Amino acid sequence: MTESKQLDLFSPAYRRERVVDWQVPAPVAKVAMGLSGMDAMLGIRDGRLPPPPFAKLIGFTMAVVEPGRIVMELEPREDLENTIGLLHGATAAALIDTAMGCAISTRLEAGQSPVTLDLKMTFLRPLSVRSGLISAEGKIIKLGRQTSYTEGFVRDGKGALAVHATATFSMIGVTT
Repeated sequence: MTESKQLDLFSPAYRRERVVDWQVPAPVAKVAMGLSGMDAMLGIRDGRLPPPPFAKLIGFTMAVVEPGRIVMELEPREDLENTIGLLHGATAAALIDTAMGCAISTRLEAGQSPVTLDLKMTFLRPLSVRSGLISAEGKIIKLGRQTSYTEGFVRDGKGALAVHATATFSMIGVTT
């Protein structure tokens, strides 16, 4: 008899629950669009603006805000794991995409926003709940009027590089 047949994997002993609350995004977006990207990012980091609902869902926070550079952080949890006990790759993708887009935002005027056109990620090492505090750094490579380019790095709690990424973003709200 295999272990999975001996265990009742649906028993209450193996269940977990997580409750997520968030602010309605439309009013926050309206306020943020009236601010420069840097002021919006500082507002989120410093708690003057609520973070986006997706950040609350995944559980990441904005740790560093500098012109052209953002660092997001995540304390890994088992609810982000896949069936082999590693953090799902989408977790790193969400972190790095957000960090790179927010890095561009720090250089934009009020009413402008970046949206991802493409994202290329190379996974160099797995992440898990044992990885320690995970950080995702996004940096601008080239800021353009209509298209911008970024580079990103996801590191585990010991600073080891786990993911390298590049992305292209389209600028919206930009008059041409």
